[in-house]
Amino acid sequence: MISVNQKTRVAFQGERGAFSEEAAVKLLGEEIHLVPRQTFATLFASLDEGVADHILAPIENSIAGPVQAAVDLLRTSALEIVGEITIPVAQQLIACPGVSFKEIEEVQSHQMALAQCSHFLSEHPQMKQIVGDDTAGSVAEVLRQGLRQRAAIAARRAAELYGGEIVRENIQDDSDNFTRFVLLSRPN
Repeated sequence: MISVNQKTRVAFQGERGAFSEEAAVKLLGEEIHLVPRQTFATLFASLDEGVADHILAPIENSIAGPVQAAVDLLRTSALEIVGEITIPVAQQLIACPGVSFKEIEEVQSHQMALAQCSHFLSEHPQMKQIVGDDTAGSVAEVLRQGLRQRAAIAARRAAELYGGEIVRENIQDDSDNFTRFVLLSRPN
């Protein structure tokens, strides 16, 4: 296992409140310095850019399968896996405070989260799906812009962090929903 302290910088894809952030904290502890990165491309560039000591990438979900963008970048990188964690993933439908379920016309999230909630979304075909960069970022955007007709799919952590209201809980297709993450570093 690697040694970490409060100066250890760990990059993850997404905004604060993302499942990747939760996985990093569970794997390495609260003392690490978290570095949010918008895309998988910027995540994998974090070590070369000198903004992180390690990166944490999701590689597989038990419902939606491989996180192809991360898997493809991992295959072409020279990084090595130095740690791994699998966490349970419970998807919440999150809206601006005071918004009722019937007001929601659009649902925004990362494509993997939308895929994990395909049954819920097929039961509500009136909700247009919008692919965002990440789950937590989708919550932040919906709340920042005050989009009453749009909700986001993300973790409870994102709702709490950004002040969103959970309109429907645990909307993932299977309650046994897990994502596997790998911690990557430069080879020694």
